[in-house]
Amino acid sequence: MLKDTLESGCRTIDEALQRLLPSVDSYPQSIHRAMRHSVFAGGKRIRPILCMEAARAVSADSQLPQGVEELGSALEMLHTYSLVHDDLPALDNDDLRRGKPTCHKVYGEATAILAGDALQTYAYEVLSKLNCPAEARVRIVEEISHGTGTIEGMIGGQVVDLESEHQKPDAKVLEYIHRSKTGALITASLVSGGLYAGGSDAQIKSLREFGRAIGLAFQIVDDVLDVTQSSEQLGKTAGKDTASDKATYPALFGINESIRRADELVSQANESLEFFGARADTLKQLAAFLVQRKN
Repeated sequence: MLKDTLESGCRTIDEALQRLLPSVDSYPQSIHRAMRHSVFAGGKRIRPILCMEAARAVSADSQLPQGVEELGSALEMLHTYSLVHDDLPALDNDDLRRGKPTCHKVYGEATAILAGDALQTYAYEVLSKLNCPAEARVRIVEEISHGTGTIEGMIGGQVVDLESEHQKPDAKVLEYIHRSKTGALITASLVSGGLYAGGSDAQIKSLREFGRAIGLAFQIVDDVLDVTQSSEQLGKTAGKDTASDKATYPALFGINESIRRADELVSQANESLEFFGARADTLKQLAAFLVQRKN
């Protein structure tokens, strides 16, 4: 069942993060407490779970390769760093994340900036020690670096998102923002999981196509939820996109058309996994979950 996959995946990643991150008693304590405040604020661990399930789909025995949870944990650190910085007053200026006060509201802006920096730095330390062949390790670092960078990556998407506020972007610019800001790390999570498990070029290509489709679908649904759900349901401030006059799919296409496009992308994503047969069933279930979620 998908529920079991999500719950066991969360436990596996949380246990690995508890082990990998410095304790709250490690000097200087303030930065480690800030890092842990954001990492353990109750995330769904979607990116590491996608990573692990991609590795399982590639594995000949459909088992999780030993140590892949450390790769997943590094991805969660990178995702959390992006959220810590995204919530800062200079960017999206939000007081809530996952239903809890954001890092800068609890620890101050300076510490929040450094906590995000530290999570990013520590993630690459974890990646450098992955228990996989050196060639795979280098390709994983390259993939994730690109997915979080400025060329069609997370930071580039964030920049264009900021520059597009109070503008009237066309569909091409909006798709670039979503594929880069959100979709790129989702794609990198799937591809890196496949690389960790020793995937073939054809398998990696299939996972990349799947990731590009569900990554865009995920953010389209996020846009819809921002205008249809409450802050309590979302765990973050609802209506922020509208208030900031951000470029979103509902603003450009309307809610119904946005949902239709997300569903269409999931269908495309599932078609890209036909190469794997039944071994991709869980990934397909995860794709459906991403567009049916309510927060």
